[in-house]
Amino acid sequence: MQEVALVSRARRDLLLRAYRYQLRWEDLEDCYSQATLELVAQVQKGRAFADRAHLANLLEQRFLSRIRDRRRAVSGRSPMQAAIEASVSLSETGEAGGGIVDVRADLEKLVMLRHDLRCIARIADELSSDQRLILACQLLPLGPAETCVRLGWSSEKYRKVAQRARARLRDLIAREEGER
Repeated sequence: MQEVALVSRARRDLLLRAYRYQLRWEDLEDCYSQATLELVAQVQKGRAFADRAHLANLLEQRFLSRIRDRRRAVSGRSPMQAAIEASVSLSETGEAGGGIVDVRADLEKLVMLRHDLRCIARIADELSSDQRLILACQLLPLGPAETCVRLGWSSEKYRKVAQRARARLRDLIAREEGER
């Protein structure tokens, strides 16, 4: 059991940092604790490990298994876990009286944004291919400089195409709204 404790303590920070993109920090710590407890239970049942490297590999394997289980639960296989993930803590509302904020309160705004998106999808074919491309690139986490490099464009061409695309899109949306 001493070996499990030593390996678990030595690998903890490394594994939590290595898989930090998988889950929230608290969930990662929980998964790591579960994996460690599984190994402790095996030692108590009499299992022996070849060496510390074997134990470290087994710990990481168990940790990843717990992460996968947690991600499946959060993504919807467990309705209760999905509901808990989507819930808002009453203590996080920021009001002393326990005011509850309905996150769906902006339903009208959401409906209008979806309407605008459908309108853009209908009129997108009226833009040039370069205009559609540059508007799509602006939705990606790429900056203008990286986009220019990838497309082989100058920064001036990028600026002009983007400017014309936005103006043309505004005109097409206004025309579409005027026809209704």
